[in-house]
Amino acid sequence: MKARALSLTIPLIAPALLAVIWVILARQIGNQVILPGIEQVADLLGHPTEDLISMGSLISNVLVSLVRVIMGYAIAALVAIPLGIVMGYYGFIFKFFNGFLNLFRPIPPLAWVPLVMAWFGISSLATVVGLETGQMYIYLNNIKFSMLFIIFIGAFYPILTSTIHGVRNINTTLIDSARVLGASEYQIFMKVLIPASMPSIITGMRIGLGIAWMCLVSAEMLPGSLSGIGYMITHAFTLASTDIVIAGMISIGVVGASMDMVFRRIEHKKFSWRRQAR
Repeated sequence: MKARALSLTIPLIAPALLAVIWVILARQIGNQVILPGIEQVADLLGHPTEDLISMGSLISNVLVSLVRVIMGYAIAALVAIPLGIVMGYYGFIFKFFNGFLNLFRPIPPLAWVPLVMAWFGISSLATVVGLETGQMYIYLNNIKFSMLFIIFIGAFYPILTSTIHGVRNINTTLIDSARVLGASEYQIFMKVLIPASMPSIITGMRIGLGIAWMCLVSAEMLPGSLSGIGYMITHAFTLASTDIVIAGMISIGVVGASMDMVFRRIEHKKFSWRRQAR
């Protein structure tokens, strides 16, 4: 019982110390622009549905950002995972794509911003559908192609690299045994390669999701963005509303940590055999 109570208490110590330091520094500085009081930020976080200086509510901006992340991230996963499995399994495909992809791997996602803005401008899903007015236009106009591309680039390489690593590190005995038993290439992919490499793929997806989230917040600070948590932080800074900036940053951290926790729970429940095999 004591061990359980201790395990639940330890993670709270660091946030509690940070809160104490925050209170002390805020009182010492005495400037709301430099460091607002913790109670102001707590009040904003406690009322996430209230409108913030004509920028929408905290929760609405977080949801807009979340939709963008999920869409761009899903596209990256749908491309990177099959490509990574094929590259990891077939040596000639790895040689064909690896040098080309490595040319772009060192380029930071945000370095693509000027080129992406030239390609897509402020076009969105509403542009493709042809909507110009109405509630649906407002929703679809929030999904900018430039932002989706930046998210895609951010998530693509971690997922691809981990998938290739997972496939290439599969025990070849498993594949050879499947062939001896008469398994087809399709069965080898579905019954051996994908299940055995899935722990590594999940790890890559965890890393890719974190990078995609960071890239999105930066992308939302670009011209043409009128919503999202990154936009809210930038606009609040121009108005010297540091309490909103900090509330937005905390929201980013909470959402990011929650998404990472989902992947960690999946790893713990579905791939416990990996720890036992070590």
